[in-house]
Amino acid sequence: MRPWPYPRVVAHRGGGIFAPENTVAALRVGHQRGFRGVEFDVALSADGEPVLMHDSTLDRTTNAKGPLAERTWSQLAQLDAGGWFSASFAGEPVARLVDAIDFCRGHQVWINAEIKPTPGADRQTGQQVARAIARAFADGTEPHPRPGEGPDPRLPLLSSFSAEALAAARDAEPELPRGLLCARIPRQWREQLEVLQCVALHCDHRHLDAKAIEAVHRAGYWVFSYTVNERRRATQLAEWGIDAFCTDRPDLIDPAMFD
Repeated sequence: MRPWPYPRVVAHRGGGIFAPENTVAALRVGHQRGFRGVEFDVALSADGEPVLMHDSTLDRTTNAKGPLAERTWSQLAQLDAGGWFSASFAGEPVARLVDAIDFCRGHQVWINAEIKPTPGADRQTGQQVARAIARAFADGTEPHPRPGEGPDPRLPLLSSFSAEALAAARDAEPELPRGLLCARIPRQWREQLEVLQCVALHCDHRHLDAKAIEAVHRAGYWVFSYTVNERRRATQLAEWGIDAFCTDRPDLIDPAMFD
């Protein structure tokens, strides 16, 4: 099968443990530490603005409480998304997807955007995130690869635990590559990847071994794992043939160690 075309070691939620997750500040920290690939989560505000947020509530990573889906973008823009992490990041705003893309494109950082729908918003989130990314990358990239070629390596890879969100993204912007997220590899993984027209299976590294990685490769798909925070485990996964993984620990795992 074709080689993985993206960075092999990716910063989890922007900057791992060294910055408030899913913020532009985190993207900056990850870039400063040498990462040329980043993973972050994208959900929708009440008025449909794609924003970087892992949780369905604001409690953990902002100075507000309650459901994310009940706040408009103008309300979210007033929040502090950095003070919970440390005083040095106080005042860091909630990031819109367009803000994150602007930073990443400006610094040549590849994106794995995890579609993270709030309850009941799977299809809408998949559509909106895919459309926003397609608009942002409409210039300068080749949306339709030639036969036999893989996806444009400059385009973000969309991933999600939600098959409904991925299906919506596929229908909205079929040229964007997709990866199905799971903890353990499901029994019907081949069928799911085929239906969703994915290029990769994204799994919890704790449930992967050499045999599983080989089986996915034989079926013609890449394997991405999350979240690998020990150098020894990263080396083992690489020996087993893992294509890429994300990490919280750029201090322990060199982003270029497997390139």
